[in-house]
Amino acid sequence: MPEIICEECGKKMFHENADTLKIEENIHKKFCRKKEGQTHSYMHRDPAHMATFDEERFADEKGKSLLK
Repeated sequence: MPEIICEECGKKMFHENADTLKIEENIHKKFCRKKEGQTHSYMHRDPAHMATFDEERFADEKGKSLLK
């Protein structure tokens, strides 16, 4: 079974289909954390900025908060 080990973080990826494995590798390269436990994300949110991004949809028509 074909396998690839990421040089940056050491994650082992394997799949029966080599084409699928290449796709998985390309996706992993975009989201690789580089080091185990390191925070890295395209969806990262600054903890100091906890206000809602969309003030209009913060609450419903009755004023009840939509956020948990």
